[in-house]
Amino acid sequence: MTEQQVKITMIGRHLAKEGLEFVYKGEIAGCEGCKVYKVCHNLTPKRRYRIVGIRNPTIHSCDVHADGVCAVDVIDSPIPALIPAAKAILNSKVHFDEICPHTECENYDLCAPEGLIPGEYYNVTKIIKSDVENCECGESLRLVELVPV
Repeated sequence: MTEQQVKITMIGRHLAKEGLEFVYKGEIAGCEGCKVYKVCHNLTPKRRYRIVGIRNPTIHSCDVHADGVCAVDVIDSPIPALIPAAKAILNSKVHFDEICPHTECENYDLCAPEGLIPGEYYNVTKIIKSDVENCECGESLRLVELVPV
């Protein structure tokens, strides 16, 4: 597995803790015209990230975060997900394109986890669990860890 690229971004001062995972939601009202706009919004919307380092502790004022923002290093966070067993091959590339219609299923949050974007490709970096028997679609699924390609 190749080492992931670190990106620098800004996050609310009280959220800036190593190991914190978050899904970047995109620009919100109050962001336009900010002096650190480009650094705050250099991530992919709907993707999950993990903070791996805190940069210079300088706090920048922010119209969204009352206590300001600071710079952090982030990487794409591995995401646990259920995928068809036939596609669950370690170090393979999979196309995430299926969102299960069974929203009440006990496995739904793993079949459509927040942070995976339909239509994008992901690497299978770990097989977490073998077959899962509770799929309402009748599929044989495996629990894997995915990271964006």
